[in-house]
Amino acid sequence: MPTLVDLCEKYFGHKDFYDVLRIPKNANEKQIRKAYHRLSLLVHPDRVEEQKKAEATEKFKVLGKVHSILSDKEKKMVYDETGSYDEEDEKAERDWNEYWRLLFKKITIEDINRYKKQYQGSEEELSDLKRAYTDGKGDMDFILESVPFSNTEEEPRLRSLLQGMIDSGEVPAFRAFTHETPRKRERRKRKWEKEAQEAEKMKVEMNMDDGEEGLRAIIQAKHAQRTVDADAFFDHLAAKYSGGGGSAKKKGTRQQPARKQAKK
Repeated sequence: MPTLVDLCEKYFGHKDFYDVLRIPKNANEKQIRKAYHRLSLLVHPDRVEEQKKAEATEKFKVLGKVHSILSDKEKKMVYDETGSYDEEDEKAERDWNEYWRLLFKKITIEDINRYKKQYQGSEEELSDLKRAYTDGKGDMDFILESVPFSNTEEEPRLRSLLQGMIDSGEVPAFRAFTHETPRKRERRKRKWEKEAQEAEKMKVEMNMDDGEEGLRAIIQAKHAQRTVDADAFFDHLAAKYSGGGGSAKKKGTRQQPARKQAKK
């Protein structure tokens, strides 16, 4: 029977628990929790397509076991000092879905809409926008996929913000941004319209009230799930899950965004 370390290597390409969670070995409790939350959302059995559920379930179990070790002070100390853990204890049957639910509050559409109001126009959004622009070398498709709550309707506003960064010398003028073809923009617009149509079908299936706001809420929820690697979004919601009240910076003043290290 494969050990937890074997399963870590099989599903995540790493034997070290910290590498599995993509955090440094000196990570604190909050960083461990946040990393577990972000990765577990990517493989949560309820959030993947049917054909991926079996593997996602196994990955979800592995992440739960890793977190249960690193979040326990005594187990973590033993692992940090010796690289070992109680394998028999980790083989014990456990409901990892229940474990997850006890740790994290379910994200609701209301949560998402509330955070959207705080996020858009904040320093966090500017920082994420700058990072997405730099990482994507100015590719607007990449930017809209990376920044929470962004879409083709928000594109003019985001373009204006980015142009301001370019004019001030804050970011370089990537050709993919400054010389994007109308054809590429039209293709992106059609993609958004298709997603809106899919959301309309979801609205009917979920028996939601008619109206633009209901439709937008579903689209925003879908986008929030797609951008699960966005630090700003999960920094805020992770604080909510743990009972904190994390908040985005207020709108208004245009300040220098905090520099974030790009993920590899």
